[in-house]
Amino acid sequence: MTDTLPDSPALPPALVEEAVHPAVAPIPAPAEPQAVPAKGKGRFASAQPVLEKLFELYPQLFGQRFVPLKLGVFQDLLALHPEVFAKDTLKLALGVHTRSTRYLQCVAQGLPRHDLQGQPVEPVAPEHVLLSIVELYQRRQARTPEDLQPKLRHQLLSACQASGLSRQDYLSRLTSLDEKVAALLDEVIAEVDQQRARQAALLKAFDASGKTPEAFAAELGMDARLVQAALKQRVAS
Repeated sequence: MTDTLPDSPALPPALVEEAVHPAVAPIPAPAEPQAVPAKGKGRFASAQPVLEKLFELYPQLFGQRFVPLKLGVFQDLLALHPEVFAKDTLKLALGVHTRSTRYLQCVAQGLPRHDLQGQPVEPVAPEHVLLSIVELYQRRQARTPEDLQPKLRHQLLSACQASGLSRQDYLSRLTSLDEKVAALLDEVIAEVDQQRARQAALLKAFDASGKTPEAFAAELGMDARLVQAALKQRVAS
């Protein structure tokens, strides 16, 4: 079932999945829905019956393995099960689910979003990957005296490299980062930009050389695997 931290800090709105915010006219809920507590353990307890029903209906999404949910899954569930789910309690349950540590971990890994049939349908937005990484770091750091910032830096670096986004792209999508995290992200993006510039220069020189990757690398005294990796990444992008 869902693993959560009832007393964890509120997440930025972008990270509480858009899936729980209806973008279409809501389907009428069953009469007299149960009152929803504002926060804390009361919210978690109120969400449990709905989470258990979601587990029963969709074990591939809410079971032993969590995966990111497609945007709009809230509306899909209401449309398919109007007699089972009330709007407010379903929204609460999905909020608890998407705030859980296990769910944040699957988003931080960059797994694709899945529909109710368990099929991958769309990628997770890069800023959601980054926000999940940051939220997991803050939760873990609050529970240990160990400095976890080096690990955070490594994860941010990998996420920025995979995203292909520029600094301006990130700034336009992220508006509520902690000051220290924002400064670290600036450093990471600057490092990624330098890596991209070096790789672009390497590929330009390779293209001009007319040599094989092995011969080009040997001439520069470098590992041919670095040239091959750069070529592979260019093809992938």
